This record gives sequence, structure tokens and C-alpha cells, in this order.
Amino acid sequence: MLLLRNRQKDRPLQVRVLRQITRDLLEAMGLEAEVGFHFVSPREMARVNWRFLQHEGSTDVITFDHGSTPERLYGECFISVADAVEQAQAFRTTWTEEVVRYVIHGILHLRGYDDLEPALRRSMKREENRWVRWVARRHEDLETPPVAPVRSSSRRRATAP
Repeated sequence: MLLLRNRQKDRPLQVRVLRQITRDLLEAMGLEAEVGFHFVSPREMARVNWRFLQHEGSTDVITFDHGSTPERLYGECFISVADAVEQAQAFRTTWTEEVVRYVIHGILHLRGYDDLEPALRRSMKREENRWVRWVARRHEDLETPPVAPVRSSSRRRATAP
């Protein structure tokens, strides 16, 4: 089961395209999933960030793992589209490319990747970039701009236990 909910009005989302990309990613990774992706406003993201992590303000991605196993993901990812717009300007990508990157990032968290320590963050970023390239090759024909070139960053990410 895959749920994608657009709960923001900052930018129009092509939910159908995002759902197809996410399904293809999960299939390529050999995973089954019960995952919800919530595309939210910065205000809602700040509420989630404070309520569950006691962190101030919005962030780009927050992932909640509800008991994933190596074969089956079970969780939720909150994605701030407005933060994607800001990050896109900083990294010279498009906001849709950033949203796809955040979906990949959330999936990797549910697979057990961590980005709290520098060495773990580098490992996760390598895997994230690998899947970003995969999406760029696989989805050239979809109604979304091509995914941006690989880059490394020290973005602020929040992950719930």
C-alpha cells in the first residue's frame, strides 16, 4: 500500500507521477511497503517537527519508521514542498527534483539508513545519489523535469526514532 497525500498549496504536485516513481523505486529495491508520504506546508512541518522531535521550525523531510523490516517498509514521510523550493534555489535544481530526492531520502531512512553522524551521512548520500541517477534514467519520459546531477550536501534533516 502506498499513500501520497498533497496537504499543501505552495506548489502544484503531480501526485500520479510521484506515485509511479515511488512504486518503481520500491520495486527496483525489491521492497514491499505500507508507506504514507505527506506533502505539507512549512507550518505543518514545523508542528510535526516540534511535536515529535522538539526541534524548532520547518525542515525538508521527517521520516517515521513504524516497524520496517529488510523486506517490508512500514512508515510515514512528511515532506515540506516549500523547503524543496528553497533548497532547489540553493542547489540550482528544480523544486520537483528536490521532492523526488526527499522521497528517496525517506525510503532510505525506512530501510535503516541514518544521517546523524558524518560517516553515516556520507554513506546515505551515496545511496541517495545512486537512486536519484536511477530515477533520472528510468523516468526521462514522465511529466517531471529530469533529476538533477549528483551532489553532496549537509542539509538539515530530521528523522524520528
